[in-house]
Amino acid sequence: MNKKEVNQYSPLTLAFLGDAVYELRVRERIVSGANMPVGKLHKEAVKRVRAEYQAKAVELIAPMLTEEEAAVLKRGRNACPNTVPKNADLAEYRRATALETLFGYLYLLEENERIAELFEYIWEGDF
Repeated sequence: MNKKEVNQYSPLTLAFLGDAVYELRVRERIVSGANMPVGKLHKEAVKRVRAEYQAKAVELIAPMLTEEEAAVLKRGRNACPNTVPKNADLAEYRRATALETLFGYLYLLEENERIAELFEYIWEGDF
């Protein structure tokens, strides 16, 4: 897909896809780090896919984004979700949606190296 086609998707549609892209990266990283019971794997994954964690990740990567990526992030943050999880406040949830929007956008553009770079920075982040 080209940028024009990808930009035609709503931010929430991009976030829907980006959620899966981001979570798959998290699960791959956890599984590659240790072979453990599924319950422990799930617990470790939940820590990094929660809105609170993703909101912090947005703050971490924001300075390294291109203007285009920052614009996509802003589109995602400004999208109006229908629901907010009970374990997150609206501001956190909006930033988490922004991160997922960016990952969905980059995925559709087949920017796998950029996804890997951003994910690695988040994974290694100190928060």
